[in-house]
Amino acid sequence: MEYRIVLTRMEFLAMHGCYEMERRVGNRFTVDLELTAELGDAALEDDVRKTVNYLTVYEVVRSQMRITQHTIERAAMNIIEAIYATFTQVRHVKCTVSKLAPPLGGKLEKVSVVLEK
Repeated sequence: MEYRIVLTRMEFLAMHGCYEMERRVGNRFTVDLELTAELGDAALEDDVRKTVNYLTVYEVVRSQMRITQHTIERAAMNIIEAIYATFTQVRHVKCTVSKLAPPLGGKLEKVSVVLEK
C-alpha cells in the first residue's frame, strides 16, 4: 500500500543566505515535507518499525538545516537526498523550504522554494 506522510511547518533558526550577514546572524525558516512511500501493511499491523518514523524524519531535516548554505534551493536538495539515504522505502519527496521575513527591503512574509524528486 502506498502512504503519504506530511510534516508541516517545521521551524528552524538557520544560517542560510547569500549575504555574509545572513550566514552570521541567521534567520527563521520553515520546512514542509511530503513523503510517498510503499509501506505494505504497516497500518494493518500497527508496527512503527514498518513505517517511516516521523521523529527520524524530523531529525534528518533538523540535521540538514544546520548545514549553512548560500541558497534555500541547496538546503531543500540536501534534505531530499538525506531522506532518500535514510529511508529506502520512500518513493517520492516534495520539500518546501521557506525563509521567513527575508531581507529584501520591503514587507514580505516569506520566500519559498519547492523541490520534488
